[in-house]
Amino acid sequence: MGILSKLEPKCVFEYFEELCAVPHGSGNVKQISDLCAGFAERLGLPYRQDEAGNLIIWKAGTPGYEEAPTVILQGHMDMVCAKSGDCSKDMTRDGLDLASDGEWVWAEKTSLGGDNGIAVAMILGLLADESLPHPPLEAVFTVDEETGMGGAFALDCSDLKGRRMLNLDSEEEGVFTVSCAGGARLDCFIPALQAPLEGEKGCVVTVSGLRGGHSGMDIDKGGASANQLLGRSLYAASERIKGFRTAELRGGQFDNVICGRSQGFVAVPADQVSNFEAFIREADHVLKAEYAGCDRDVALTCEPAALETALSLEDTHRLLRTLAILPQGVQAMSADFPGLVQTSLNLGILRTETDGLHATVSVRSSFASQKDMLCRQVQAILETGGGRAEIRSSYPGWQYRRQSAVREQLLTIYQEISGRAGRLAATHGGLECGIFAEKIPGLNVVSLGPDIRDVHSPRERLSVKSTQRVYRLVREFLKRSR
Repeated sequence: MGILSKLEPKCVFEYFEELCAVPHGSGNVKQISDLCAGFAERLGLPYRQDEAGNLIIWKAGTPGYEEAPTVILQGHMDMVCAKSGDCSKDMTRDGLDLASDGEWVWAEKTSLGGDNGIAVAMILGLLADESLPHPPLEAVFTVDEETGMGGAFALDCSDLKGRRMLNLDSEEEGVFTVSCAGGARLDCFIPALQAPLEGEKGCVVTVSGLRGGHSGMDIDKGGASANQLLGRSLYAASERIKGFRTAELRGGQFDNVICGRSQGFVAVPADQVSNFEAFIREADHVLKAEYAGCDRDVALTCEPAALETALSLEDTHRLLRTLAILPQGVQAMSADFPGLVQTSLNLGILRTETDGLHATVSVRSSFASQKDMLCRQVQAILETGGGRAEIRSSYPGWQYRRQSAVREQLLTIYQEISGRAGRLAATHGGLECGIFAEKIPGLNVVSLGPDIRDVHSPRERLSVKSTQRVYRLVREFLKRSR
């Protein structure tokens, strides 16, 4: 008898336990993909498994539903493998040690993989249920969602007929996600060459004390970017200090992190050092006043530094002008979701190499048109400064649909089942839904799921009662989808 055999819905938790018995961390998905393919074979359902491990299973509509619009049910098979410090389990080879108290399900000393194994289990349960009236179903199981949504990108969707989709990858019951941002990363370059100093004194300007944060989740908090403040300050200094030259800029390690500390090495004419130091003190006071409410520890400082070379005056001005006009932070807020960022940009990384300045910019927007517009703006700015910006990676957003019969039906059913109103949500991060919405024209998709706590950690746990309600919700949605 299985650990979860006494839990309801029985079929869901039996399938979940079977899935948990095989390792399925991101990049290690063949076994779980083959397991789900074997399920389709046992039930005599047609399926397609691609080279990446993605799987699509088809099931015809039941009598009376044959001509009903097809519904896509979607989740991902991979999990984040996390374990406690005292756990010796090899999660690339071993399954999970499940436990339950009847209210919650967890795995001993490891993550559970409820994200998104419970979605796969629920979909398998729905496919196996011969008592459930339902329209034609297309079950889509993707791989490697947790490491960049590679499975969804690789999946050929040309044989999918459904234009209504339930993504079961949310982790808070009653919250229905209906939009997410898309994004792009741009590699920027401005050529500039170093030349020997001509009697100037070396200085290092440091921007510090900023809280930083994630460029998707924290971009709306009002905090400053150290990279932007450095560029702003040095540009202003170049206008005030005759003969001022930039030598090196460096700040940030990741494009999706708001930079909290950056430095600029500069060459200042000897007779202008005191003037430059005074300017830095003035600018420091200005920044402290501007950011007292969100980055009260911001500091702009200047110290002597040993330098041998710096950029030419022309290259200095061209580089700093470019940084001065490069946007940073929130560019547009959503009209549909008050308080939600619609479009943003983050100058995550600055690095001066021997050939010039290298920078990485992250662009996000829930509107593809605005994402593309902002990418073109960055490219135009770099070209104006004699440089270039190339898109290194891009993923689509998921635009909010003002009219959605799928959404309204789910909200109605959830109210009936739970006795409380559901809530619509959007995120400035990325989801697989955006990829599918781009690949399947006219797709109407909503993301939902049961309560899962402490996801991606050894404390991860899945609510049994919440799973029951969400499974009932999906069943009822299918029954009403004639």
